[in-house]
Amino acid sequence: MTVNDDSFTNWNTREETAESMIPIIGKLHRERDVNVLLHSRSLVNKSVVSILKTHRFARQIAGEELSVIETMPFLQALTSLDLGPSQIDIGMLAATYKTDERGLSVEEFTAEAVAGATGANKAERSSGRDVVLYGFGRIGRLVARLLIEKAGSGKGLRLRAIVVRGGGEQDLVKRASLLRRDSIHGQFQGSITVDEANSTIVANGNAIKVIYANDPSEVDYTAYGIKDAILIDNTGKWRDREGLSKHLRPGIDKVVLTAPGKGDVPNIVHGVNHDMIKPDEQVISCASCTTNAIVPPLKAMDDEFGVLRGHVETVHSFTNDQNLLDNYHKADRRGRSAPLNMVITETGAASAVAKALPDLKAPITGSSIRVPVPDVSIAILSLRLGRETSREEVLDHLRQISLTSPLKRQIDFTDSPDAVSSDFIGSRHSSIVDAGATKVDGDNAILYLWYDNEFGYSCQVIRVVQHVSGVEYPTFPVPLATV
Repeated sequence: MTVNDDSFTNWNTREETAESMIPIIGKLHRERDVNVLLHSRSLVNKSVVSILKTHRFARQIAGEELSVIETMPFLQALTSLDLGPSQIDIGMLAATYKTDERGLSVEEFTAEAVAGATGANKAERSSGRDVVLYGFGRIGRLVARLLIEKAGSGKGLRLRAIVVRGGGEQDLVKRASLLRRDSIHGQFQGSITVDEANSTIVANGNAIKVIYANDPSEVDYTAYGIKDAILIDNTGKWRDREGLSKHLRPGIDKVVLTAPGKGDVPNIVHGVNHDMIKPDEQVISCASCTTNAIVPPLKAMDDEFGVLRGHVETVHSFTNDQNLLDNYHKADRRGRSAPLNMVITETGAASAVAKALPDLKAPITGSSIRVPVPDVSIAILSLRLGRETSREEVLDHLRQISLTSPLKRQIDFTDSPDAVSSDFIGSRHSSIVDAGATKVDGDNAILYLWYDNEFGYSCQVIRVVQHVSGVEYPTFPVPLATV
């Protein structure tokens, strides 16, 4: 048999294994609210090729490829356990099993590693939590996709309604079409139908009421059976507590803003300061996409090396706030054509760091350049550290953070030598460390951090909503403390 034959046979074997994984992953998700991960990447609703590619990607962060042949036994072991709602990382199970020297079987090791999600330790399954989207633009539609994807057994977050201003004839059909097809993020994974008589979009069985209103005061949510809902404001029209509190009407319990909050509104970066949210807090902000991109690696660097000062320069994709062609804009430069120019502008991300990391005393400055790409940005974080180090030490630290720490859902890592911005469209991490671009000289370090400023940010929003709703289920094996 030739090398080519061996390679093809090996591929077919792995493909067959990945095919057999899909129904197991789906059943765990639907029946038990178990989200199967591979190094923080969800395998729910993924194709055979996607599962294989996710396994192969592990070599970029762990140093060697992970095979489905290695992880399949752990997935099978999960099916025999009395699991409750949880997130279980079979990549971490396989990796930690390799270093375990007790001679346990895969079944014994798995049962021990996920014991916190079984039997009497199981998390209580939620009765479900209503969610309302106020605004249905770029972020609103991506958040909707994520909520629908994560519906599972229906006992978690349930997208009940979206509130928009009336758009005239065929408004409902057009909004459904925008949810169905996206020029950047591709086709919606599933089925979407429109019930115009009831002003409802049905996506993968989820009936989503479309409510037309020009102001929060016009909506009676209880008339639609909505109660104790979390409202996600995607408009950015109101940023302070007074304005956002307009949403707190019968049927709405909490408001989450997808933009930086002003005044005393808490700015939350999931993974860093989400634990500071008080149970009775009704208005919170998820800060900005750039704040979510820089704060987790900034914390990781400060914890290990100390940070004395820093500057962030963001090279940011253009946004809907800019003009397609030169035209009037209240901001000086944003009026110039977005797809034809690099546009210097301001960023509030640096000042927002203080809200998310109050213990960080280092001054952080920032600026931004908008560039002619529709999605994915990069933050160049230049840091003066508290001690001298080496490039190898910094990269090893950040690689381990991306694999085993509580920040592994926020920080990703790539050492691909030819990585470019479009490679990170659809990334669910808030920040991806580019190893090849990293520079370290003594106590100075420059990190290049990619981020999908649309989808990666939307994932962070969902994590915050899950946390405040009580349906953020525990992850196993338990991530190690920050290295």
